[in-house]
Amino acid sequence: MVVPLEGEHEPQARGVREVLDVDLALSKLADQDPRLARIVECRYFAGLTEAETAEALGVSVRTAQREWFKARAWLRTELGGRRR
Repeated sequence: MVVPLEGEHEPQARGVREVLDVDLALSKLADQDPRLARIVECRYFAGLTEAETAEALGVSVRTAQREWFKARAWLRTELGGRRR
């Protein structure tokens, strides 16, 4: 299962270009905040749920939710110039 960076109603299909753009942005994010980058890896690439992500990273579900929100906002800003 792929978790979209945008709202729940976004198409699930991902183009190679989008995945590469996210991966490049993720490298930048990892330099700034490694745990936010791990949240993205768990949610976007591995398709883990919030609870699974929290467990994998040893944080509360609420922390995983908050940091997923923060990571998505950062990625939207970073990817804004490259997408559509």
